[in-house]
Amino acid sequence: MSSVVAPSFRRGAFAAFREAGFIGALTLGVFLGAVNVRTFAQAAPATAATQKAAPTYGSAAGDALDNPGPLATDLSAEIKPKAIAAAVKKVADWQVPYAEPSFNKLWTFAALYDGLLAASEATGDQKYRDAVLRFSEQSNWTLIDDRFPHADDQALGKAYMQLYLADPKASRKPVRMANTKEIMDRLVVRPDDPDKLLWWWCDALYMAPPVLSRVYVATGDRKYLDYMDRQWWLTSAALYDSEQHLFFRDSRYLTQKQANGQKLFWSRGNGWVMGGLVKVLQTMPADYPSRPKYVQQFKEMAAKLASIQSKDGLWRSGLLDPDAYELPEVSGSAFFTYAIAYGINEHILDRTTYLPVVEKSWKGMLSHIYADGRLGSIQPIDGQPGKFKPSASYVYGVGGFLQAGAEMHRLASGKH
Repeated sequence: MSSVVAPSFRRGAFAAFREAGFIGALTLGVFLGAVNVRTFAQAAPATAATQKAAPTYGSAAGDALDNPGPLATDLSAEIKPKAIAAAVKKVADWQVPYAEPSFNKLWTFAALYDGLLAASEATGDQKYRDAVLRFSEQSNWTLIDDRFPHADDQALGKAYMQLYLADPKASRKPVRMANTKEIMDRLVVRPDDPDKLLWWWCDALYMAPPVLSRVYVATGDRKYLDYMDRQWWLTSAALYDSEQHLFFRDSRYLTQKQANGQKLFWSRGNGWVMGGLVKVLQTMPADYPSRPKYVQQFKEMAAKLASIQSKDGLWRSGLLDPDAYELPEVSGSAFFTYAIAYGINEHILDRTTYLPVVEKSWKGMLSHIYADGRLGSIQPIDGQPGKFKPSASYVYGVGGFLQAGAEMHRLASGKH
């Protein structure tokens, strides 16, 4: 869907607004008539008083059940292809029928589509890819385009471009790329706004740069890569902490502190950046002038994340104050696992140093899979650290997990 918000998604939006403290300002009737979840996907931070688990039953993007049932007992944390594929399939087999009726063009689902495409590559089972293909065809291969140039609305272009590029060059279907390319063509000639960064929040580095880099691959025109490169480093200059080697979510957090006095760095926000780095490095030519800068930033962030990994193998939603959060946060942890496993596979990161990191994080994530395949401990839509239920499951976190599983499968296949 584009401008139409499904009833189930409205219920999820209602819960998200309640969590963010806005419900006192809106009547239910006005809310249901006017809500657009895209406006709170990058919402202002909630106050401390409202940072608590809120039920989101029926939300298109996910929910947090009071009784999700028992945890899975049929999975193995062995780093072997068969065991990893079993975990990927268990989660994907639960997620697709659970979420497909609510498939839409929002950034939340764009990350899931990335994961489903990766799951098919890892397992050889095309039904996950087919689910993405069905939705893409139903959507006429178009992006949301009513608040250009917002990066969230361009995130679906990654899946469109992957499906376009997957065909042999002579048989590629132009319709799969046409709308995405048209929007990227408008983007690369857009003048910079001196008063506001294009990608002013770090999540955007996962949403838009990989789309530009894939349009470059499809066309061979460096203007897409050059524009992406310029904007990446403008955002990095504003939000990357050169001492902690982590990204602030946006400029509002530059001076905020955690309860223990440490700087406030959000797990999923940094997960988005690590995922974005992977997708840019996958497509950027080896001789591109600034590629070494991306590799260096990737290495710096990976080293920092490895140094603050918790004993259970995962990371909390507030990275530098883990004791303040009872539960690990699986969406950020999933993207960290995805990125570090990729770094090992591509010989960017030292295998001896980083293999134990992803072995622990993979095992940790498996401990949050329920018997039916639900992946829990995923923070709901937010822009800062927060608390949530053990059963909380949201499609973007599942997308990160499936991509992590694909890289872990690749790692295991090279090892055994």
